Amino acid sequence: MNRKTGVVGMGSFGAALAMLLSNNTNVFIYSRNTEKVNNFNENRFFKNVQFPDNVTATDSLEEIAEQCGLIFIVIPSANLRNLMKKFGPMLNPSKIIIHGIKGLDLEGLDLDNIDLKTFNKKKVRTMSKVILEESSIVRIGALSGPNLAKEILAGQPTATVIASEFEEVIKIGQEKLSSDKFYVFGSNDIKSAEFAGVFKNIIALGSGILTGKGMGKNMQAMLITRGLREMIIFGKSLGAKRRAFLGTAGIGDLIATATSELSRNFTFGKRLGRGENMNEILSSMDEVVEGVRTLQIAMLLIKKYNLQAPITYILYKIVFDNYDINKAISYLMRYPFADDVDFI
Repeated sequence: MNRKTGVVGMGSFGAALAMLLSNNTNVFIYSRNTEKVNNFNENRFFKNVQFPDNVTATDSLEEIAEQCGLIFIVIPSANLRNLMKKFGPMLNPSKIIIHGIKGLDLEGLDLDNIDLKTFNKKKVRTMSKVILEESSIVRIGALSGPNLAKEILAGQPTATVIASEFEEVIKIGQEKLSSDKFYVFGSNDIKSAEFAGVFKNIIALGSGILTGKGMGKNMQAMLITRGLREMIIFGKSLGAKRRAFLGTAGIGDLIATATSELSRNFTFGKRLGRGENMNEILSSMDEVVEGVRTLQIAMLLIKKYNLQAPITYILYKIVFDNYDINKAISYLMRYPFADDVDFI
């Protein structure tokens, strides 16, 4: 492994990863924004945190590819394929990539103009699949878990999961990230860990809506519990196993994201619940709300494969069709759910 570790993506989570990695390695963090890069290197102050001298910002993907043996990618899911078309040819199979992206790709399809007749679940790609398709990389991992970036940057303790088919990816990732405040679990089921991290964003969005409407913890707890069931339904439909959804990458991440004001998906939902317009909220937020895009993909799966996911269905109606939230809550309260636990 080369001496430096790379982070592609200079958002909140990218910054948090760079800070964690700086305990164990020298770090390059990439942004295409040259002004942001120069400000970081000059002031070493970013996201209200002072960074150590062994973290350097760069606007050169070539520099990341040449000097880093281990590379973390944390950018919006909608941008990954285009990034990899540019970055992939710079990489050779000796590199290791671990991504921390909680989203899905549709193999180049336009999400806003999809013919349901031609859509099928084989078009749905995890982020690791996109990286494999657009590069010669072989060893790849996924980072998933309750990783609220602002808490990490504040030095608060937490844990995560690195999932990979390759034990050396897990081992090297653990060596680079682990500290007395950050514990790294390992899993060999990368597909399930990725889907768990992706679909929890929908439920976090819904939890925010309830909070915005002034609902209490009883309703929030019901939403999270029943939402976990729907996460598993979507995961199983795409070939994932249930086990990952009941661990750190699943319910652990779900609880953190669905209850915290630091979660972008929760915050989006809360503002929507208070009556703000979807487009106004999205345009005013400084980072991508992955749950909105995931909600669109989940609705395609519901329609195509007749999946029983009433929470996701009604959330889609609220977000994209302006369905009345009070009517939505009434709908869910009257929905004829099956047994309390029917997903194990």
